Amino acid sequence: MSAAAPAGLQSRAQLFRRRLIVAAINATVYLALLIWLADILGQGGWSLIEAALFLAFAIAAPWSVLGVCNAVLGFWLLHFRLHPLDSVAPFARAGETRRRLRTRAAITLTIRNEDAARALTRLAAMKADLDATGEGARFDWFVLSDTTDARIAAQEETEFARWRDREGAEAPKLLYRRRADNIGYKAGNIRDFCERFGGAYEFMIPLDADSLMDGATILRLMRIGEAYPRIGIIQSLVVGAPSRSAFARIFQFGMRAGMRTYTMGAAWWGADCGPFWGHNALVRIAPFTAYCALPLLSGGGHILSHDQIEAALMRRAGYEVRVLPAESGSYEENPPTLLEFLRRDLRWCRGNMQYIELLALPGLLPMSRFQLVWAIAMFIGAPAWTAIILLGALLPLVQDVSNFPSQSAATLYLLFLLLYLAPKLAGYADIAMTPGGARRYGGAALLALGAGLEIAASFVIGAVTSFSVTLLLARMILRGGSAGWDAQTRDAHGLDAGETARALRPAFLFGALVLSLAAVSAPALALWSAPSTFGYIVAIPFALASASPNLGAWFARMGLCGVPEEFAPPAIFGRLQRRPERKEEAEAVATPAAFDR
Repeated sequence: MSAAAPAGLQSRAQLFRRRLIVAAINATVYLALLIWLADILGQGGWSLIEAALFLAFAIAAPWSVLGVCNAVLGFWLLHFRLHPLDSVAPFARAGETRRRLRTRAAITLTIRNEDAARALTRLAAMKADLDATGEGARFDWFVLSDTTDARIAAQEETEFARWRDREGAEAPKLLYRRRADNIGYKAGNIRDFCERFGGAYEFMIPLDADSLMDGATILRLMRIGEAYPRIGIIQSLVVGAPSRSAFARIFQFGMRAGMRTYTMGAAWWGADCGPFWGHNALVRIAPFTAYCALPLLSGGGHILSHDQIEAALMRRAGYEVRVLPAESGSYEENPPTLLEFLRRDLRWCRGNMQYIELLALPGLLPMSRFQLVWAIAMFIGAPAWTAIILLGALLPLVQDVSNFPSQSAATLYLLFLLLYLAPKLAGYADIAMTPGGARRYGGAALLALGAGLEIAASFVIGAVTSFSVTLLLARMILRGGSAGWDAQTRDAHGLDAGETARALRPAFLFGALVLSLAAVSAPALALWSAPSTFGYIVAIPFALASASPNLGAWFARMGLCGVPEEFAPPAIFGRLQRRPERKEEAEAVATPAAFDR
């Protein structure tokens, strides 16, 4: 057995030690929390409700514990180690050379019932930016359509023809293919491309309809791929693009702040078994075609969330899967409203639950299996948290709590709130401590204001998302899962008050119930639990306000919750052709469809 991982970058012994360290830290923190909680709940003997509380906490806590570990580890690497990228991603330096490319690649845009003009505008901007590097001849551009709506398909063909006409002599490098059947969803779309066209290329860069990558980032990934033939997938760090939606701005502000530290920490020990998010990544076509065909589920169903399974299969085949944990010109758009955010999260939940059936695939590496378990745990924790909130309110009603160790319980509760916020706080601290970091976000005042707003909003988003996932999992258990995936509405737009109230009413009623129980049994508990419960109560007005076009425009004017690209726009954003966003146009393309992320 070779002493090194396939690409020869790091020894297996070194990676084993890193994983052992992270496992030991997580196990220590997790067990300490469980012992502390057991001491609190078991002081007067164990009741059924106390046992249920303990079990729910045991299920919910691991996600938060590992999140803290990744973020703190990433923060330490970034600020207390020289050249942290050399330790975490030793392949990265190969991307910094000026060497001319030797291989060819296909840029593939998968699209299904989307706004074609919008998606192709982004693709044209990418091509222009890549051509400006002088390496454009190495790339061909594919639009891979699975559209079922005839009207939208006609729009795709019209917009693609216009793009080809504008390109003139470059038109032969642009290809459009529409499948008659959405077999295998997005993964099937990509596989069809690989089998029909992939033999002409060494690499592909798959894109979603909202993807945007600049030429420098694409070349960086290509040079790394050429330098290391045993790296099968290189995932770029994808960040949110500037948005006119207040909701998207708030959400991606926190995501952007915390992503660098979290991903840096995760990549330190995940290493050769890294994540794949299905887009904005470099994929080596030959091994992907040969080894990453997705198995059918029992009953003949197709896999919805294909990316992590493909990463596991690529690693099983002896090729590394790596993430480049550095901000570059790789962007996506986040949902413009809370309702769209919930729809996306529930799509991901349905897809990730399919991984349970795939855990027994033969030959997967232990780290790959862990990645699948972790993807499942991301959603399994939601009903556990929901149960904790309800059981905590019920406990004083069903048993005597006069001798309950309230001081110890309050301390544990506050500590866990800190653990919940720690990845965000580590991210904001990283920005503040990085030279010029706050300036990239518009200055210290805007950074602090945005951070406070985002942290408050995260309690609302987290509460509603957890409750919605809980309801979905309950429906899946009772009635089975659905394979339907709705198309995404990507443009900023206002929400209908009635629709919003109907969608969020169950969460509101749950929050009202919990607060009522707490107010009756222990009024102080209602106040203490506010960070965990107020999100349910204010979700409806928050959703309506954060979707308001006027509020979004004001956020943009003030630079509030702005990403660095707003304050110093990269060239690729200047290449995007501006066009008016019309509400009726956005609604027209948001037709129901089985859409894979």
